[in-house]
Amino acid sequence: MLEQMGQAAKKASYQLATLSSAKKNQALAVMADTLEANSDVILSANEKDMDAAKASGTSEALLDRLLLTPSRLAAIANDVRHVCRLVDPVGHIIDGSLLDSGLNLQRRRVPLGVVGVIYEARPNVTIDVASLCLKTGNAVILRGGKETVHTNKAMVEVIQLALSQCGLPAAAVQSIDNPDRELINQLLKLDRYVDMLIPRGGAALHRLCRENSTIPVIIGGIGICHTFVDESADFDKALAIIDNAKTQRPSTCNTLETLLVQRSIASTFLPKLSEKMKGSGVTLHASPEAMMYLSGGEAIVVPVIDEDYEKEWLSLDLNVTVVDGLDEAIGHIRAHGSAHSDAILTRSLSNADRFVAEVDSAAVYVNASTRFTDGGQFGLGAEVAVSTQKLHARGPMGLEALTTYKWIGYGDDLIRR
Repeated sequence: MLEQMGQAAKKASYQLATLSSAKKNQALAVMADTLEANSDVILSANEKDMDAAKASGTSEALLDRLLLTPSRLAAIANDVRHVCRLVDPVGHIIDGSLLDSGLNLQRRRVPLGVVGVIYEARPNVTIDVASLCLKTGNAVILRGGKETVHTNKAMVEVIQLALSQCGLPAAAVQSIDNPDRELINQLLKLDRYVDMLIPRGGAALHRLCRENSTIPVIIGGIGICHTFVDESADFDKALAIIDNAKTQRPSTCNTLETLLVQRSIASTFLPKLSEKMKGSGVTLHASPEAMMYLSGGEAIVVPVIDEDYEKEWLSLDLNVTVVDGLDEAIGHIRAHGSAHSDAILTRSLSNADRFVAEVDSAAVYVNASTRFTDGGQFGLGAEVAVSTQKLHARGPMGLEALTTYKWIGYGDDLIRR
């Protein structure tokens, strides 16, 4: 089955690569309209997935990721329309020069070809990825988790309907509906047809892909994000940022998971933190020293264990630890972070500069919430993933990250001497 899907996707990619921006935008507009026109079908399918997930004891964090509502589906359709308005990178000449040999050499952006995406309980990814791939002239093979099997099937059928209405191959967007995990192993070996693989899920999925794929893999999306509060920070503003980073949408990968507080302010700052987190329903997982200032406070406080520092909570839980200063904070982030998003809250320019220079993460913030690490917030449109590696793409992956380039040389009957 996957062999045929790969062949069809590769064939479709050749047609997509030659489409004009106007034709791609037309298809995206039709896709958005068709999603809204079929919202009842999609929401009904999502309801089946939600019922099954609740019956199997799925966590609240995953349920939130899985849930589609009329407003969320409308927002997804509008995201597709936003992709229409983005500049198409395909065909863009990155640079060029006239060589001494007389060869006029250019680097031009081109589609990757076929993209494979493996993801879990996030049906919005189906549309985000499909729209970005179509805009960049790439075909895509999707493999969502078993939790989203009905939703994804309905969405892909709607997308394929829109493609057919525009005279484009339905195989440009395909989905592996069978939840058999063996099919993932087969997809990982489909390098004859698939040019890049993007896993979006937990650490186990990333490890599986990294260790077994014969296709280049983009690693990312695991967000063990930190915020360091130094002694110069404005307490009220810092507490507002921390609350936003932790509670705005706890199930996302850019949510704050560990708070580091400078020792010199711990006795005054942490009681205020406890009061703030009580109002937001956050459970604090405190180091022994942090526990001294949090015990008896407003929030629920439990002892932190070493494994907690490596955990992506995706819930209203927050690790809190006390550090001596900037050096220890940076050391903690290097030891336990996932190179996703980390922040410093400070009024010290020198501390801010050092933090930015020495924290090696895809996104680093000064006096801002880690929740900004998002393709839409960065002005990239809907993102296909957040990469925490350094080759090809890093951070939120928008349109350019779904392209490569080719060298093009123009000569006037030129031969090499």
